[in-house]
Amino acid sequence: MEFDSGGGYDFPVDPLIPPPEAPVFWLPQEDTSVVVLTGTPRDLDASPVSDPPKPWRGNPSVGDDRVAYRFALGSGQHLQIIDPLVDSHTHAAAAIPLGIEGFDRIEAVYRLLSALHGRAIPPDMRLTRQQRARQRRMLRVFDGYRAGATQQEMAEVIFSIDHLDRDAWQASEARHKIKTLLRDAKAMIAGGYRKLLRHRRRS
Repeated sequence: MEFDSGGGYDFPVDPLIPPPEAPVFWLPQEDTSVVVLTGTPRDLDASPVSDPPKPWRGNPSVGDDRVAYRFALGSGQHLQIIDPLVDSHTHAAAAIPLGIEGFDRIEAVYRLLSALHGRAIPPDMRLTRQQRARQRRMLRVFDGYRAGATQQEMAEVIFSIDHLDRDAWQASEARHKIKTLLRDAKAMIAGGYRKLLRHRRRS
């Protein structure tokens, strides 16, 4: 469904919804946690346990030739599902490409299966707790940068340090940490945020 803004543009999401509450849909090639469904192969379709015990398919939110919706895992967590057969009674199977990112997609499917069958849902492992904490610091630093704060003022707030004189600040570890956080925050906002949608792997 698209919403008319009244100004000549159509939006796939209602522009009146506050940003934190608006559903975000990612392309499956960008986000490895997107679960892509297909019909169950004929050799498996006859299984009496090929589907979950109760109806679970959601209402479509994005159209075209693919149907996408968000599936609630609980505790405020969601998985994006692409389900071309949402309106049919066909048993569903998950498509897992056999490339290296197939491991990431298996993790997402495992989380979906856990929710469907009442099991404990494993955490999303794309970011560690330490990485999440660093992302928050990056955003705080960028907010300070936009507000016109100096790097030293940012460091005093972020790292809870006292004001340093010029020479001490130039040689301080906090100065180098702030410069790195600000550099990485700018890169993330310029498009690097997409890296957060997939597992990190060594080259």
